[in-house]
Amino acid sequence: MLADELLALGPDAPLAPERAAELVRAEGLGAEGRLARRFSVLGGRARGSVFGEDVGAGETCACAVGAFDGVHLGHRELLARARREADARGARAVAVTFLPDPADVLGEPQPASRLLPVEDRVALILGSGIRTVVVFDFDEAFAALTYGEFAAHALREVLDPACLVVGSDFRLGAKGAGTVGALAGLGREAGFDVVGVDLVQSGGAPVSATRVRGLVREGRVERAAGLLCRPHRAVGRVVHGRGEGSAFGFPTANIELGAVDCLPAQGVYAAFCVPLAGGDRQAFPAAVNVGAPPTFSGAAAGSAFLEANLLGFSGDLYGSEVACLFMRWLRDSRPFGSLEELRQTVLGNIDWVARTFGDQGISL
Repeated sequence: MLADELLALGPDAPLAPERAAELVRAEGLGAEGRLARRFSVLGGRARGSVFGEDVGAGETCACAVGAFDGVHLGHRELLARARREADARGARAVAVTFLPDPADVLGEPQPASRLLPVEDRVALILGSGIRTVVVFDFDEAFAALTYGEFAAHALREVLDPACLVVGSDFRLGAKGAGTVGALAGLGREAGFDVVGVDLVQSGGAPVSATRVRGLVREGRVERAAGLLCRPHRAVGRVVHGRGEGSAFGFPTANIELGAVDCLPAQGVYAAFCVPLAGGDRQAFPAAVNVGAPPTFSGAAAGSAFLEANLLGFSGDLYGSEVACLFMRWLRDSRPFGSLEELRQTVLGNIDWVARTFGDQGISL
């Protein structure tokens, strides 16, 4: 399992460059979901976008429906079931999702809760063999729709569902009234089947986005990767920092992140950083500090950001976007008694990364 593979990594058991490239590529970096069209139905109460291949006239669809944040093991099983249902029916496999996450509209938006932005979800879903992704704009008007209005009317004006594939705990529509049973009853009247898929279990517990977020927030990025089938990532923009790293001989890329991105607990991690500008994409081994270093109290205190030392990189990243893929937890963030103690510790972290991941960029 990926979690065990990552936990076993170290200078005595380094990561092969070919495997590193495979893990980073599995993240879907740089993939884009082509926008096929925008739509507006039910008098504008339901709007959204179709990505990938558009659905042909008269073509029926097997639709996997969910938020798909993270595109984790459970989501992958849902998508695989939709593909099997599509094959059995001679239909098209489609994923149906929502932007923003329903929980952020129905309740208070939760900071540090997003595992993947919607464009990355779409790219990963299309990369799984699903040909079309429908993204509904989840706003107050959409949230007020009953499950019948959504499934029997709004969805059917966008495509022709032969079946809906949902998790066994799925709920849809105003007040969550659209349970699997309620949807099945509606489908018998409206002409589509409903397939409820049992939640995937791992380690004796269901795989869910909530569980993955908890692991990431605890700093257990290896276990999170096992449930995601890929390293967890965060994408931000490189900004000017305090400059202490350069003074120590190890300049850092200071990566500013959005408040909604799910980040690991404060500490130091072994990672790969991928500058997203340009066509010749490379992944650089990195030692990454999450959060404001406690030795330097004051600057950026209480804010969440990344300081990444990229091994083998030369150039100017200011203003550009960088993806950080968290591979291993290395140590807690803690104050140091002197700058020399800090310097030696950070150099030790960088040496661990160099001996385990290499000291040069890996071409993707």
